[in-house]
Amino acid sequence: MMTLALLAAISATEPTRILVMTRTEGYRHDSIPTGVECLKAIGTARGWVVDQTENPADFNTANLARYRVVVFLSTTGDILDRPEEQAFEGYIQNGGRFLGIHAAADTEYDWPWFGQLVGAYFMSHPHIQEACMHVHTHDHPATAHLGKTWIATDEWYCYKSQPPARAQVLLSLDHSSYTGWKMPGDSHPIAWSQRFDGGKAFYTGRGHTKESYSEPDMRKHLAGALTWLLQ
Repeated sequence: MMTLALLAAISATEPTRILVMTRTEGYRHDSIPTGVECLKAIGTARGWVVDQTENPADFNTANLARYRVVVFLSTTGDILDRPEEQAFEGYIQNGGRFLGIHAAADTEYDWPWFGQLVGAYFMSHPHIQEACMHVHTHDHPATAHLGKTWIATDEWYCYKSQPPARAQVLLSLDHSSYTGWKMPGDSHPIAWSQRFDGGKAFYTGRGHTKESYSEPDMRKHLAGALTWLLQ
């Protein structure tokens, strides 16, 4: 019988594994393959193993336990059944980590727990355009590389609510820099991190376009998000 010390030693030699879920039951972004390539490149550079899936059956307790982070990359609609949802809830409650990218906020509207995990649900968006983001902290790995502002072109999501008070807002859009702002409250957060229900979660609204995944600052943003989740 293996001792706990031996099991720990074996575990220590295993690579960090990240699961990227890309299933869609609504709009499907043509940037998903590019996003997967980006995440795999980030992982390869750091010795992480990045697996992609569109199979909801992979959301079971035994399989999820293999992964340090689960990513929802522009998922849309109702992608998990209740047993799979319960397995994912248990994963987070046992210290799992979640990264939501762009349309992750356009997913699972009938699952309130997921809405709290992602931080806010998608409401609408204006046309793709350049905008200026205010950087609220440089003490987070996802924004440490940025200046006071970050100017980029993307499809800027508006959300049905502000992120919860427990979340740390990292980036917010400057209303005067783009057209089509429509959100409750006076600010437009676009990236935030939080601790929730025993685990950690990070969401970024960036990532609609294929081109965004080639931006050095975007790649550092995602790498920093994963670094924070793995801390």
